[in-house]
Amino acid sequence: MCLGTAGHSADLSVSTYRGDVTVAETPRTVVALDVAAVDTLTALDVPLAGVPGNLYVSYLDGVAKRAKPVGTLFEPDFEAIALLGPDLIVTGGRSSEQTEALAEIAPTLDMTIEGDNFVETALDRLRSYGQIMDKEAEAAAIERTFADKIAQAKSAIAGKGNALIVLTNGPKISVYGKGSRFGWLHNTLNLPETVAGVDAQTHGEVVSFEFIAEANPDWLLVVDRAAAIGQQNQSAKTTLDNALVAQTTAWSKGQVIYLNAADIYISGGGIQSMMRTLDHVTQGFEAAH
Repeated sequence: MCLGTAGHSADLSVSTYRGDVTVAETPRTVVALDVAAVDTLTALDVPLAGVPGNLYVSYLDGVAKRAKPVGTLFEPDFEAIALLGPDLIVTGGRSSEQTEALAEIAPTLDMTIEGDNFVETALDRLRSYGQIMDKEAEAAAIERTFADKIAQAKSAIAGKGNALIVLTNGPKISVYGKGSRFGWLHNTLNLPETVAGVDAQTHGEVVSFEFIAEANPDWLLVVDRAAAIGQQNQSAKTTLDNALVAQTTAWSKGQVIYLNAADIYISGGGIQSMMRTLDHVTQGFEAAH
């Protein structure tokens, strides 16, 4: 797919996960192998020639229908990608390790989003895509909308207590704190942690139901991993519906927010994903009495 006439002719230096990289001209044919990248590029109305065969998030179904499937996040189809003749390939997160191999086909940018400055990094990616695709005005407008949603969420949360972020995977549970992949909800929204110092592992700190009961969160923010990846395991609501969790302030007051798991777990860092999650958080806290 073509993006039309190149918007910038001079070399452009953009920020990536692996440092600043020079982009020679506006790409015409783009392959994106990271769901967060697909999300943000789509928000900028950038047509994509190729994306992973399964994006897992329903709000990107239209993108998947228009683009060619080019393998999976972990195993790109190199032949299918080469046949598209891309000017630019974008990797990140789950496809990050394939960056060097894909660079043999076309210029490849690793746009992984992670770390303590998660939101700022995600916004940096938005700005970089705006520069690369000659859509800086569109990127700036999206960033303003995002800032408004952060302000709304902060207002809804203020003074309503602490929260514990819990991920379920069938019957298993783990918790996430400020330093985790979901920690931006605490850091950006000034949302107090129920438990400080939670281990910042990729898959969270595995805990028991006794841990949750003892922590006694005012709010539970729940991510159902099985639902996110399309598995028919025990649901988060079923997992958490037990006598120990029932003792908590969060459960007794109905202050349990089941986040859209695919949004935050699969496409986390995508600008649309983050805005959808912010809307969900705002609605949940505003519904509290």
